[in-house]
Amino acid sequence: MDKDPDLALVARYRNGDRSAFARLVEKYQGPLYNAAFRVLGNPDDALDTTQAVFLRVAERLDEYDPQYKFFSWIYRIALNESLNLKRRNRREEHLDEEAEIPGAESANPEWQAIESEVSRHISKALMSMTTQDRMVITLRHFSECSYRDIGYILDIEEKTVKSRLFEARQRLGALLGDLR
Repeated sequence: MDKDPDLALVARYRNGDRSAFARLVEKYQGPLYNAAFRVLGNPDDALDTTQAVFLRVAERLDEYDPQYKFFSWIYRIALNESLNLKRRNRREEHLDEEAEIPGAESANPEWQAIESEVSRHISKALMSMTTQDRMVITLRHFSECSYRDIGYILDIEEKTVKSRLFEARQRLGALLGDLR
């Protein structure tokens, strides 16, 4: 338990330390929001989903299996909540041209403009892909999850993760052909 600070926080929360849960929220609210946004394409829905995830985590923390990383478990919940909301809303997949892309910062204004344009282009391409493609790419490249963790989050075998990721990268590469 000493090696994984998340396990220590989970144990503290289970023992009644509410500040431990607050630390988990601080640590994971950004990544979970980004995951929800990439599935839903709507900042308000992503925020609502992120809040719902933390409520669900607080209710179901006893179901967490420490065999897996806490991040994998909570990320899986976030993806499921996002997909459920998407189904409930029956929304078309699209990207709002004015939506902000989280994390686009730079000290140099010229570089920031270029980076922002490239980021918008990548985000638009990513949002035009299927939800399945977006999830596998987001988990691997934006959240830096291992193949094993992605398999756990998506409830698929590791070899399936590898093939889906390969195919999704090919499709994304085709969409981004003009950036090469």
